Amino acid sequence: MIIVAAENTDSLDDGEVAALYDSVGWTAYTTDLASLVRALAGSHRVVTARQEGRLAGLARSVSDGASIVYVQDVLVHPDCQRHGVGRKLVTTLLDLYPGVRQRVLLTDAEPGQRAFYESLGFTEIHDMRPPLRAFVSFG
Repeated sequence: MIIVAAENTDSLDDGEVAALYDSVGWTAYTTDLASLVRALAGSHRVVTARQEGRLAGLARSVSDGASIVYVQDVLVHPDCQRHGVGRKLVTTLLDLYPGVRQRVLLTDAEPGQRAFYESLGFTEIHDMRPPLRAFVSFG
């Protein structure tokens, strides 16, 4: 059984976090584990999925809590993918923001990403009406 719930980042073990990020190939995060730990601690909310106590998934947000929420990381261990865990992580995270109108995320161009996020109510920016522009800068 997988349990999804909001979690205090103080209860996250650095090793289990690194193992989860590594399991999905996000090794750029784990090469500087201290930065990842700071990012998690600085997140507005963190929602985890646990299977028999083991960290099986995580989603986190950056937000002002009133007008905008940015969904940062959504990751699910490969052993638990395709079982609704990612959907439950995102919906549980967004349920923490009932009055927030703007919900934003960036993701890679992997083919399944679009269908997954559209099924959760997101619209790809070039499909928005009226048209919107999005800008991003990576340092």
